[in-house]
Amino acid sequence: MTDVTLIGAPVDCGKARRGCLMGPDAFRVAGLAEALRDLGHRVTDSGNVVPGAPSDHPDAPAHLIALGETVAWTRALHDAARQAMVSSMPVFMGGDHALAAGTVTGVAAHAADIGRPQFVLWLDAHTDFHTPLSTTSGNLHGTPLAYACGRAGFDMFPPVPAPVSEENVALLGIRSVDPAEHAALVDSPVSLHDMREIDETGFAAPLRAFLQRVEAANGMLHVSLDVDFLDPSIAPAVGTTVPGGATFREAHLVMEMLHESRRVTSLDLVELNPFLDERGKTAALMVDLVGSLMGRRVFDRPTRAHV
Repeated sequence: MTDVTLIGAPVDCGKARRGCLMGPDAFRVAGLAEALRDLGHRVTDSGNVVPGAPSDHPDAPAHLIALGETVAWTRALHDAARQAMVSSMPVFMGGDHALAAGTVTGVAAHAADIGRPQFVLWLDAHTDFHTPLSTTSGNLHGTPLAYACGRAGFDMFPPVPAPVSEENVALLGIRSVDPAEHAALVDSPVSLHDMREIDETGFAAPLRAFLQRVEAANGMLHVSLDVDFLDPSIAPAVGTTVPGGATFREAHLVMEMLHESRRVTSLDLVELNPFLDERGKTAALMVDLVGSLMGRRVFDRPTRAHV
């Protein structure tokens, strides 16, 4: 039994296309709290985080979208994450992936507070390893992992108190990398497993190797699950669809392996845009995946009737 705190993070400023604002409520309507309680966990929904006023950055690159709002969200979510980690496993219901700038730095600060290493598993079609100086789109949802790792170029953001060591980061399911991100990652110890590699080896081998490293270090593991990790045929409710993502069974295998590791201490659910969904299909799948992460096994699933 785990004490779980659901934290709404209706961040919708990390990119130009809107809609992720509705994500937290979509997870609630899809029954995330009920699914976790049915598995025997104690669940508290703390409501939605409310950021402070947007900060002013007159000298920042003009093409950056909603920089002041993103910085405000980063501060608020950092504090919420650091506090929630003291007594529970926080599940951050997003919201676009810019929210991870706050959630990952917050959980990593807590890990540093108690003297344990922080690991991060990034389940995403994209690496999100841009900086505000390298992004050409200005979409800051493409920068949170670089920020959490303490990369240069984030002078307008709050200082990162406990940067995540890049050797403690694994990216799984990658299939869209911009040139600047590629250049940064070539010289980085980040473990990157793209879908070409997954096609050859499957998800189990690289994930098992990473989880063994987490266990050997007695690490804390933050999982950041982006809807576009999944193939758009099963998860259409995302504004950044990239064909060739994880299938239904592949995604559940990843979640089941994470549960068996007993190492996951915090979780992001990001980029759900209910405006693009098909009768709640994607929200329901994401809730089902969280169920697998939190202990539901294949043989526990009831057969669904279709009429």
